Amino acid sequence: MPTIFTILKFVSVNHQPMASSQVIITDATGKPNGLLSDLVHDLINDALLFVNLADLETPEELVAKLHEHTPLPNDVLDEYGKILTEPCFGLNVAPQKDTVEIVVHR
Repeated sequence: MPTIFTILKFVSVNHQPMASSQVIITDATGKPNGLLSDLVHDLINDALLFVNLADLETPEELVAKLHEHTPLPNDVLDEYGKILTEPCFGLNVAPQKDTVEIVVHR
């Protein structure tokens, strides 16, 4: 089953990695999950400046690289690890809103 890590790694918009403003985490009905969306936005905006997802195979490898190359505290890295391994049950592209909705069951 795909996870948020695999979605961030393999889904692109106009052949570019997704920008944080384009990603929304939703439930199956399309209701946004603000907490998870904010966590993914932080991950994209801050953490992914230090690593290239194309070079990584697993979420654990990403968290290890962030631990090596950033001053992020362990509790933040733990939260990143949790969100990266969150199972995804769908993907909804909303071009009129310029967003990609990642569907989770939370």
